[in-house]
Amino acid sequence: MNGQCLCGAVGLSSPPAREIGACHCGFCRRWGGGPLLAVHCGPDVKFEGGEHIAVYPSSDWAERAFCKRCGSHLYYKLLATGEYFVPAGLFDSNDFEMASQIYIDKKPDYYAFANRTPMLTEQQVIEQFSPPAGDG
Repeated sequence: MNGQCLCGAVGLSSPPAREIGACHCGFCRRWGGGPLLAVHCGPDVKFEGGEHIAVYPSSDWAERAFCKRCGSHLYYKLLATGEYFVPAGLFDSNDFEMASQIYIDKKPDYYAFANRTPMLTEQQVIEQFSPPAGDG
């Protein structure tokens, strides 16, 4: 799959994917003014125009990036695994389906999606990504 930022200064390519996840956490909503609708692209994303990418360390475990020229959000990246979550709107394709929603307990009441998806709370997400007991 191919995509680009609003101004075209940053291009990207990713392995094919069809599923979008919605994140309702406060960080994502503050970052973009609403939930992050992102494609889980794994670690194999390639970027062109790297000189136009600004990276912000948004937590101890992840970073977010945006285009320096137009401000388009480019990705949320997990540092431990190198996995990218790329906003669906950057891709040339519209052939996606919403597959999950996370931090559902943090979603404000002023919007709701009609899509029927699995929904995880903040605690469930933390448990899913925490190392098993005894690791560490």
